[in-house]
Amino acid sequence: MTIPFFDGHNDTLLRLFDDARPNKVELFTQGMAEAHIDLPRAKAAGMVGGFFAMFPPPLKTNLGAVASAPTTSGGQLPPELDIAEAQRTTNGMAALMFQLERAGALQVCRNAAELQGAMDAGKLAAIYHHEGAEAIDTEFNALEVLYAAGFRSLGITWSRANAFGTGVPFRHDSTPDIGPGLSDAGKELVRVCDRMGIMIDLSHLNAAGFRDVAAVSSKPLVATHSNVHAICPSTRNLMDWQLAAIRESGGVVGLNYATGFLRPDGKMEPDMEIELMVRHVEALVEALGEDGVALGSDFDGATMPAPIKDVTGVQKLLQALLDKGFGDELVRKIALGNWMSVIGRTMG
Repeated sequence: MTIPFFDGHNDTLLRLFDDARPNKVELFTQGMAEAHIDLPRAKAAGMVGGFFAMFPPPLKTNLGAVASAPTTSGGQLPPELDIAEAQRTTNGMAALMFQLERAGALQVCRNAAELQGAMDAGKLAAIYHHEGAEAIDTEFNALEVLYAAGFRSLGITWSRANAFGTGVPFRHDSTPDIGPGLSDAGKELVRVCDRMGIMIDLSHLNAAGFRDVAAVSSKPLVATHSNVHAICPSTRNLMDWQLAAIRESGGVVGLNYATGFLRPDGKMEPDMEIELMVRHVEALVEALGEDGVALGSDFDGATMPAPIKDVTGVQKLLQALLDKGFGDELVRKIALGNWMSVIGRTMG
């Protein structure tokens, strides 16, 4: 039995953008073994869609080293990124996404109805997402252009500061209570996104920024790829008070598969069992209820557990949930239904 699933976060477009080979569309449509997601494996695995992130990487920074060695990196925030560079890289990734759409590899969807239509037609449904708001100006002119292009989901920060807010560093055995809250422009950004139907993603945002979004936004609170701080005390994971706020808003959290945010020791190493992922899901269901838990892999942006490996391993996780006693209805909600619900309530 293959259970259809929707993925809350992947960095596949960044992987394609950074690949030196010219035939990027063919790499995705025909198979790219070194990536976590390509079209043949996604379809075989039961992936019906996901949030496709545009992430502007930090200049002159070894992103892999920052992510995999939080102790040696000192847990410091990478430097802020210039808007011109952020727009160059995010535009490049968006261009790739639309090239893939023209090639028939996916469909960019702007609301729940379009998502359902794409899935019914057997197309990979993609939501256009930015991981970090560096490409948006404080007058929001770029936001209008992005919206017209299909942009519908925004993570205000990655693990650095920008004009709108402050992210959290890669730091284990620490809390997200680091740095100031949203700027005035950041609070206005939340209001504008609410009005436009752009979902705000709280993953990576610090504690003060989280509180500001919760106070300003009228929409469900969403963290597309975050785990449980009580199990893995990373700055990138959600504390009990954050989970309570998300539940109160009718929001959703997508389980992040990155080993450093699953393992209690915070190590970015693949040698771990699926049971630890199940533990996080159990804690999320207890904290959020059955309507508040989904999937948010971080494929192509992080080290995956060895049993999962790539998109073809997601069914192993879903089977492990069934084996643990999660009913079929609940597993299908975690796999797909809860994302469909919150997308309808935030994007329309």
